[in-house]
Amino acid sequence: MYKGLKKTVALVGMMGAGKTAVGKAIAQLLEVPFLDSDAEIERAADRTIAEIFARDGEAFFRSKETQVITRLLEDERCILSTGGGAFMSEVNRDTIAAHGVAVWLKADLDILWQRVRHKNTRPLLQTDNPLETLRSLADVRNPIYGMAGVIVDAEPSLSIEKMAQKVVDALVAHGGIVKDNK
Repeated sequence: MYKGLKKTVALVGMMGAGKTAVGKAIAQLLEVPFLDSDAEIERAADRTIAEIFARDGEAFFRSKETQVITRLLEDERCILSTGGGAFMSEVNRDTIAAHGVAVWLKADLDILWQRVRHKNTRPLLQTDNPLETLRSLADVRNPIYGMAGVIVDAEPSLSIEKMAQKVVDALVAHGGIVKDNK
């Protein structure tokens, strides 16, 4: 049985990839805390991500995101869900690599669109053509996400729990991340 972590697992990937839902399930499987960097930013700022973007802009948000991710990685071992753009920052990539491992939840555009198209909480998709915006973001971000230490393909046929188990299996196969309590 695998319980616990030797290092923090930072879930990276596009909005709608399942970082939060799958991350919570992984944390439950491994009996470790789950943290969401966006939720932590909102709590610290006492505003939603959309409000931060509208009032202070994306550059300000990204600066705060780096501060929060750095703090969270330095604390306890956990499953950390990061915002879709967090891994674009070289500083964040380096910090994640120094304190943990990045896991890319790789989902194709159709899956992502099905999951985000009805949500109005995604500031970057508040455009005239949100599908094209999502496609453009994926085109830019996917090569960077590909730098993650572990890559797990999302499968729409899998439940959240089975996807979480797929990620845990990938972490075990990678080695040095999950504690083996057998």
